[in-house]
Amino acid sequence: MGEAPAFFSDSFLGDFPNGVDLKSKGHETAVCVGSKIYVIGGADHESTAFIGVQIFDKSSREWINPTVLGTKPQLSNGHSAVLLNGDRILVIKGNSKSDGCFWFLEVGTPFIREQEKTHGNEVVAWSKGVLGNVEKPIVISGPSGVGKGTLISKLMKEFPSMFGFSVSHTTRAPREKEQNGFHYHFSDRSVMERDIKDGKFLEFASVHGNLYGTSVEAVEVVADAGKRCILDIDVQGARSVRTSSLDAIFIFISPPSFEELEKRLRARATETEEQIQKRLRNARAELEQGKSSGLFDHILVNDDLKSCYENLKNILGLTEDVKTACITYPESVDLPVEHLVSKIDQKILINCGAAEYQEASDNMYVLDLSLLKGGAPGRTRRLNLYVTNPSTDRVNGDDQLN
Repeated sequence: MGEAPAFFSDSFLGDFPNGVDLKSKGHETAVCVGSKIYVIGGADHESTAFIGVQIFDKSSREWINPTVLGTKPQLSNGHSAVLLNGDRILVIKGNSKSDGCFWFLEVGTPFIREQEKTHGNEVVAWSKGVLGNVEKPIVISGPSGVGKGTLISKLMKEFPSMFGFSVSHTTRAPREKEQNGFHYHFSDRSVMERDIKDGKFLEFASVHGNLYGTSVEAVEVVADAGKRCILDIDVQGARSVRTSSLDAIFIFISPPSFEELEKRLRARATETEEQIQKRLRNARAELEQGKSSGLFDHILVNDDLKSCYENLKNILGLTEDVKTACITYPESVDLPVEHLVSKIDQKILINCGAAEYQEASDNMYVLDLSLLKGGAPGRTRRLNLYVTNPSTDRVNGDDQLN
């Protein structure tokens, strides 16, 4: 069990409404969610560099140090906290730029509930909030020999600045000339197994005694670079990704017939008969699973490479104009340590002007959360930030910063 922060007393821990943010000394806040009080601030109990989280259970009158997942925010001079929808808390760090001040602490999301089953104790998870929109990642699956690799290569060649691959993790040793972080992220088995347990992998599999997998962070890094991530994975992996928090487009590439697929595999003349038969058995199972309800958003039949590629581009909304489109990033703004926060529907009003909170500033920032996507253990994206003057403007989308 955790040790209570010094400023908490029995009288302080009485009843107060859910979602109330109580500012206290030591740059700590308390947010009540049902019978639990989430105390955010101070040093993490495992590190002095990150914001800590403790839970006070009002029913048992006990302090709990939860398992904390996700990328933890670094300590700051102060922050504010607002409860959202009863399952996550928005934390706004003061004295920070807008590209690093918005964080979400998940306390009751589906991801948290699954992790609590795995860990057998209280779990919370951090997710960094990111301003602006990104294109959805693309999950492409299909049996060996169907031509999905050729289709992906054509995409990368025609739109070289738009797409990127996530770098997979593996526990096998590097081969000659393989570079860590480029060909694979080479990992110790114990580390990868722990990260899998902590929900940091979208999908993984054991192959010949070694683990291979796609981490959430590997996909997010591609999006952070302004590119659209392509995941070329099997149907089993696609099923795992579908159950994750990743908001993606799922495309299955199918051959015109099983006989045609076998013909293509044999035409490659790169494998033994035993290997071909194994691939055919796997392909039959994947074809059956690929057409299962709800797994894939689109099924493309690759009976003609040119027409299949055009259909793929249409699904992804790619035109000639897209090739030269510039990626724009939100303007960065600075938020001071002292700020007032209020909530109207899905909008957070951030008043940044008043010293000692005694008077309101002429302008305030409005954080629109109505389009949120993603979440722990990755990023929370599609935050919109704009400035408004409360004396002259209505809280709408005018003067958006992104």
